[in-house]
Amino acid sequence: MTTPHDVPCGTHGAVVWLTGLSGAGKSTVAELLAAELRHRAHPVEVLDGDEVRRFLTAGLGFSREDRDTNVRRIGYVASLLAKHGVTVITAAISPYAATRAEVRAMAPAFVEVFVDAPLEVCAARDVKGLYEKAFAGELDGFTGVSDPYEPPRAPDVHLRTDRSEAADCVDRLVEELARRGLLQAAAR
Repeated sequence: MTTPHDVPCGTHGAVVWLTGLSGAGKSTVAELLAAELRHRAHPVEVLDGDEVRRFLTAGLGFSREDRDTNVRRIGYVASLLAKHGVTVITAAISPYAATRAEVRAMAPAFVEVFVDAPLEVCAARDVKGLYEKAFAGELDGFTGVSDPYEPPRAPDVHLRTDRSEAADCVDRLVEELARRGLLQAAAR
């Protein structure tokens, strides 16, 4: 268990876990939140699911077992960084509730954020054309279309990105981090 003495003075590590369908806005919110935390001179790292798959879990596929392994690896790295005072923002679909619960248990502080938008909105935002292929049956095992996504039943923060601007979503997250005592005052 991490104690306040394990982290640099004035910083508290945490994992801010953004989960949601592809195209819901996880990466956008993650990058904007990271920029705000950096502005406040807060140590921060973003672990984006697409980048992690390229560099850390390249050999994994998209079976349930591989998806769970991917999420566990992200959670492990995030928890290590958080134990050293870094706020780690993950942007990963992480479709299964049980695996998200496992990574929550690893972290010294964990904020589960459901980045939520209707499937139609996510598909309309898709620049890679993956939803179109999934709807046409050309892409099997696509989360939310031909593979399940288990939305959090009681997320710490629920962001509706089809109803709120990304900046407003970041403001809500900053408020939540401050409320939990996980955020330093803004840089002057």
